[in-house]
Amino acid sequence: MSGRMRNVCVAVCLVVLVGVGMRVRAADGPPEGFVAVFDGRDLGGFKPRDKQTVEELQKHWIYKDAGLSGFVVEFNPTGKRGEMTLWSEKEYGDVQIMLDWKWVGPASKIKRPQLDPATGEEKRDAAGKVIEEEIDEYDSGVYLRGTSKAQVNMWNWPCGSGEVFGYRTDKSQPQAVRAGVTPKKKMDKPLGEWNHMLITMKGDRLTVELNGEEVIKEAQLPKVPVKGAIAFQDHGQGFELKNIYIKELK
Repeated sequence: MSGRMRNVCVAVCLVVLVGVGMRVRAADGPPEGFVAVFDGRDLGGFKPRDKQTVEELQKHWIYKDAGLSGFVVEFNPTGKRGEMTLWSEKEYGDVQIMLDWKWVGPASKIKRPQLDPATGEEKRDAAGKVIEEEIDEYDSGVYLRGTSKAQVNMWNWPCGSGEVFGYRTDKSQPQAVRAGVTPKKKMDKPLGEWNHMLITMKGDRLTVELNGEEVIKEAQLPKVPVKGAIAFQDHGQGFELKNIYIKELK
């Protein structure tokens, strides 16, 4: 066999092996102890809320084939009437939620404040004016325990994702609580790239890992319900989800 032919054979074998490896990983399913949140067929396990209908939800929460990687769930807000936040039928207490997400579709320009991780307050300049940055407005999040107050934000704000707006902006909360739900650093990938998030909610304590880094560590959410549905928020911008798994903690 000539040298050139050997090189061709080696290249073909490598392609085959890589393909097999990808199929094995895709078939592995959820990590140990986790179960899939979406089944890849329909919106079973989720229910309409308020004035929603199943038919309307299905128009905007769409399964897309991702080849060997399985499927992605796209939220497409185009033409929606009313809020299309997706709520689970099942209620959860202590959980871990794992998901990958990225932004898709158009966004408007808007100014958002910089936040001080040490206090949770908006940063101000020497004249007392709030320091803002112009961003592409992308915003969504995961609701925990059946309440939007306990929402782990996925967004494009200067502070980064993981923030819990309902607690950070609640002036009745102690400063330590408001600081605790403010990300310690921005770990979001550039727009259009996949982010990996792990949310751990145990008791009234929340930890959020984003792209391998803890951005929220055991933050207290006072008076958070003991149990409730989870939800994926419609804030009017498009995004995709994949590898969405949940694990109930004992």
